Amino acid sequence: MPGARPFVHAQVHAQTRTRERRQRLAHEAARLMAEDGIRDFHQAKLKAARRLGIAEDAALPRNREIEDALRQYQRLFHADDQPAEVHRRREAALHALEFFAPFIPRLVGPVLEGTADTHAPVALHLHSDDPDAVARWLVEHDIPAEARSRRLRLDRQRDLDAPVWLFAAEGLSFDLTVLPLDCVRQAPLSGIDERPQRRASEAQLRALMAEMEIAGYVQG
Repeated sequence: MPGARPFVHAQVHAQTRTRERRQRLAHEAARLMAEDGIRDFHQAKLKAARRLGIAEDAALPRNREIEDALRQYQRLFHADDQPAEVHRRREAALHALEFFAPFIPRLVGPVLEGTADTHAPVALHLHSDDPDAVARWLVEHDIPAEARSRRLRLDRQRDLDAPVWLFAAEGLSFDLTVLPLDCVRQAPLSGIDERPQRRASEAQLRALMAEMEIAGYVQG
């Protein structure tokens, strides 16, 4: 059909240009997260879009693309220090998981995923049907903490405004989200890919750290 070939060529060119812009945005958002300590993917991608002067919604990368770019950025520019930051926080997470054992704790977020840096808190999910139980536990153990809340998606139909407690210990920040007991079986959805969040118990974290240590020994 006359004229079809130029149309197809223009469409392919537009798709290629959008894909390249998505990649540029993903890498700039990852750089902002690594260097400026931005933890929110949406905030990082919008700031990256402003810096690069890209206003197309179709060019905005998915959160998973940004996380992949962040891993690549850390391997390229922080290979000497970032793994140590992860290990330090995982060691602290082991103590925290043991300390909060009555609340069936689970490690989540960058510390578990291996993307933690100097800005990343140790994030835990705690579980209790008593909304004040964690607050009492912190008071009983003389741990000053700041109360907040966080909206999470439990599944495709349900949201939850969960209590959050923030505190610092041994030079690290800790972020506790308190969930109902039935969330032990079903993790809230991840803000990255809308799937149940990856989580780890104390035993699972110890196993992960042992695997990483063995892998490092073999590579060394």
